[in-house]
Amino acid sequence: MKPLNRKAYGHIPHIPGSRMGPGDHHCHAGQAEIATLKTRDRHDVVTVTVKLDGSCMSVARIDGVIVPIMRSGYLATSSRFEQHQLFAQWVHQHQQRFLDALADGERFVGEWLAQVHGTRYVLQHEPFVPFDVMVGDNRLPNEECIRKAEMAGLPSPALLSKGAAFSLENAIAAIETPMHGELDPVEGAVWRVERKGEFDFLCKWVRPDKVDGKYLEIVTGQGPVWNWRPTD
Repeated sequence: MKPLNRKAYGHIPHIPGSRMGPGDHHCHAGQAEIATLKTRDRHDVVTVTVKLDGSCMSVARIDGVIVPIMRSGYLATSSRFEQHQLFAQWVHQHQQRFLDALADGERFVGEWLAQVHGTRYVLQHEPFVPFDVMVGDNRLPNEECIRKAEMAGLPSPALLSKGAAFSLENAIAAIETPMHGELDPVEGAVWRVERKGEFDFLCKWVRPDKVDGKYLEIVTGQGPVWNWRPTD
């Protein structure tokens, strides 16, 4: 069952120089230029944030009910992985916070950082970090996303720059400083371009030496490694 009748989230295209995996694709060359070199005019606003490394999950409000959903669009409760079951339990425990923040039809999309994938964290905040609020295929403006995250008492990805285009070189330098308690190198950065207050496009850069899921049990052959576990 897919409660949204679709995937909950797709893939953000990469700028040149980003490490790509199977199924990934580059953004248009013109978009990369707007994001990292020069905006079109004063109507463009470029917001650059840290790219977090977890499991992409969503919290949707559907007909007044809070529903935890995996990136694929299926219910988190249908997953065979413990990290997704923990997400479903956590969302259920905090459902009033999501009811207070989300209008019907809206959903948070973010990184669930409970289990270590390729980056270890010493978390000083909630294990779920929203980076988008969506209605169907449409994204709300960034300021609205941040406002709703604050309403729910949730963190947002660390801000690297907001305003003009922000070069890849500056982004690489900025993420040398851990901002979410990273014990491993920060995975990368995400550029969000809005025009006249409305969402336009996203693109991202992932460091070339990043190894996807290197701490996952399906890779190590050992047990899971956790950034966060619920207390009894």
